[in-house]
Amino acid sequence: MAETIERSAGGGDGLAAEIPATYLPGVPYADLPEPVSLGRVVGPGVILLAAAIGSGEYVIWPFIASRAGLSLMWIAVIGVITQYFINMEIERYTLATGETAVTGFTRLWKPWGVLFIIMTVVPWAWPGWATGASTTMTFAFGFAESSIVPITIMLLIAIGIALTVSPIIYQTVEKAQFVMVGLIVVFLILAVVQGITADAWAELGTGLANPQQIPANLGAVAPAVLLGALAFAGAGGSLNLVTSNWLRDKNMGMGARIPRIVSPLTGQEEAAATTGYFFHQDEENLRRWRGWWSVASKEQLVTFVLFGILAIVLLSVLTFATIGSENVGEQFDFIQAEGEALQQTVAPWFGTTFWLTGAIVLFSTNLAVLDMVGRVTADVLKVGALRDNDRWTESRVYLIVVWAEILLGSLILLSGVSQPLLLLVIASALNGLVMFVYSLLLIRLNNGVLPASIGLKGGRLVMMWWAVLLYGGFSLFTIIDQGRRLFTGGE
Repeated sequence: MAETIERSAGGGDGLAAEIPATYLPGVPYADLPEPVSLGRVVGPGVILLAAAIGSGEYVIWPFIASRAGLSLMWIAVIGVITQYFINMEIERYTLATGETAVTGFTRLWKPWGVLFIIMTVVPWAWPGWATGASTTMTFAFGFAESSIVPITIMLLIAIGIALTVSPIIYQTVEKAQFVMVGLIVVFLILAVVQGITADAWAELGTGLANPQQIPANLGAVAPAVLLGALAFAGAGGSLNLVTSNWLRDKNMGMGARIPRIVSPLTGQEEAAATTGYFFHQDEENLRRWRGWWSVASKEQLVTFVLFGILAIVLLSVLTFATIGSENVGEQFDFIQAEGEALQQTVAPWFGTTFWLTGAIVLFSTNLAVLDMVGRVTADVLKVGALRDNDRWTESRVYLIVVWAEILLGSLILLSGVSQPLLLLVIASALNGLVMFVYSLLLIRLNNGVLPASIGLKGGRLVMMWWAVLLYGGFSLFTIIDQGRRLFTGGE
């Protein structure tokens, strides 16, 4: 795909009446670019998968397997499939307009932009992924526990430097996540061959064949952990929303007309605000739309859904095969116990490989998290308050936000909150609530704003209402449960 495309609104004749212009400027008409092959757009789903593996797949779902066995795998599968439909609705608006979903929400009600900055920064400020990476490094290399915080801070700073010097930041993130996914695929192949026992496969089959066992086994997992696991069965929270931004930087759909985020030090910045375009619903544009929708759907199905489900299931089965469903302690104790069991049952190198793979996975997830927080926040500010400011480009705002997030994460660690599993559960439970909110907004945006010829309808609309009920119901249940625990002293 060409690195750039003509940004002018070719084929346009005025502002698009379909896109609300009450709170943001109207958008001009422009023709959709021609769709391209699947091989040329693979990337956004891989980045999302990489982030997912480092949260739910490597940590939270295996933790659940260590407490409740494998009977809850159905919930993980349902979570990933639900997130596929959410991701495609996020992509629908961006493919059609070049704007992010959050910009679309702001067109519905101006405060949504600021609220989504808060809903992005607060849940993802907790540096659980970098902390998890440094914790697994201590298992692999025998470092003292006291080294976790300084190693974590160094990892955060390394991510900041890598993003700062990247000429085109998306390409750096994409390449890093392709490497990470490649490593985890190699490890999963080794796990299937070397680490997973016949008894573990039988237990998985029993769990999948008897979904009626799910209610009885839910009691082994705290509601906040279960909500977090459901949110992180896939990516979770604002990580799903940032698919919009990655889609644009991949030049997909109308996103090809939007400037990309680059390093102010090594790239060529563009000061233009990132509101988009819209296309006439004529035969040629609808043909192009069907092409883009098809290739985007396939990219998500192959990368995010297929590999996401395989990663959750295989890593959970590996956990069950090594440490069973016994309580082996809190925090990352189950990761340590699993590596030690693999050293004893397979080979010393295999347990160490398990820990090192986890460290790389969690590190690259934190890379995606910092990139996501920077993109969402910079997009909102550049579309809104900084729209007419030529000095503060989206790229500059992005890097300031990234470094501010690194500073905040470091302060959280230095304050004494450094348990990785606790940090991940906090982040994931908060993101479950965020997903409830934006699932409702996506229905309003894609069913109520976009024309029926390209909008949300039919079975996909049913699945989005399912997402609202799923994340809303679990969030309400978790809030009630935590309130009860607060007033009863945790009983």
